Amino acid sequence: MKYIFLLIIFIQSFFTGNAQTDTTTTIDSSTKVIYKVAVLAPIFIDSAFNGDIFKITGNALPRKILPGLDFYNGVMMAIDSLQSEKMPLEILFFDTKSKTLPIKKVLAQKVWDSVSLMIVSFKDRNEIKPLADFAKHKKIPLISATYPNDGGVEDNPYFVLLNSSLRSHCEGIYKYIQKNHSAKNLIYIKRKGKLENDIENIFTEMGELTPSVALKYKTVILSDSFSTNQLRNALDSTKNNVVICGTVNENFGIRLVNSLTALKNYSSIAVGMPTWSGIKDFNKPSMDEITKGIEIIYSTPYNFKRGEGFGKYLTDIYREKFYARASDWFLKGYEITYNFCHLLVKYPTDFITYLASDTTFKIFTDFNIQPILNKNATPSIDYFENKHLYFIKKQDGAIKSIE
Repeated sequence: MKYIFLLIIFIQSFFTGNAQTDTTTTIDSSTKVIYKVAVLAPIFIDSAFNGDIFKITGNALPRKILPGLDFYNGVMMAIDSLQSEKMPLEILFFDTKSKTLPIKKVLAQKVWDSVSLMIVSFKDRNEIKPLADFAKHKKIPLISATYPNDGGVEDNPYFVLLNSSLRSHCEGIYKYIQKNHSAKNLIYIKRKGKLENDIENIFTEMGELTPSVALKYKTVILSDSFSTNQLRNALDSTKNNVVICGTVNENFGIRLVNSLTALKNYSSIAVGMPTWSGIKDFNKPSMDEITKGIEIIYSTPYNFKRGEGFGKYLTDIYREKFYARASDWFLKGYEITYNFCHLLVKYPTDFITYLASDTTFKIFTDFNIQPILNKNATPSIDYFENKHLYFIKKQDGAIKSIE
């Protein structure tokens, strides 16, 4: 029931804007210059309404609605903060999954001639390049807030990728293991697939390019229905095992962790891809006992501290308002909107230049935004990317950020 209530609160705020197709919030109109920011996220509002009729039955929302909905809630709470600071901003919000106003019609509106910044939470990879190309054409910086990643973007100095690319994550994971676990029994587990081959190739390249001692690991290919006994054959009961999951497939990752926890006589650390941050099974209270003794480690570009300081303040407000736990999507919406809107007002003519160097408005995360150059004879910037990664360890119910 709490999710239905959350949606109702959202609907009330969403339809109090200028029109039913977008929400527009002017924060401070007393100044002569108002900076216009467009936020786009997948809300699927048409999945909840047929015209003006609420059509969802039961007590649960479709899962596809929740991430974009919570991102929107974070944006709106950031707007409250910006409004209290009287920032000269006008925020427009568009549902990228609207059927009544599809993205092509959104981009055809005249409003874009006065937009200074785009903040986008993408849902599908094929959405990325069209919006990135549009931003380049209009010369509007586009902050890509969430996974998926670059989507084939090239030669676009207006595209800023906060959710680090899979290559960056793989490189970071390799270096993390090299620094912390190189002397242990390393097992690289993969499934068959093109993406899995690409991930494995990155690990191979890292071994060839590293100035330090390359990792020595055994590669094991397992099917999606592998058994615990098959995994046992790859482990060593006399050593500390570090099991590297070489796939972003979440179901495979869950199966791998469940199998490791079943092998209680083996000391194991499970190192996963960034998609593990979104696996809800790893956050269930029941998993704390099941995975007792097993370390689960994965990389993430974000570092949300919910239990202290401003993080606790935000999550407490969210709980009071929506009777639910604040998700990462909510915190991303808040942090990105607050931070980058401030930078836009401070550096309206050279916003991109100061993305990495000015940390004045940091909320949680240390972004290290660097230009990614193409490999042409005359290199140019393909896009900008956040290269800073955090590593999260979950063990015996405790979650902490580690180096």
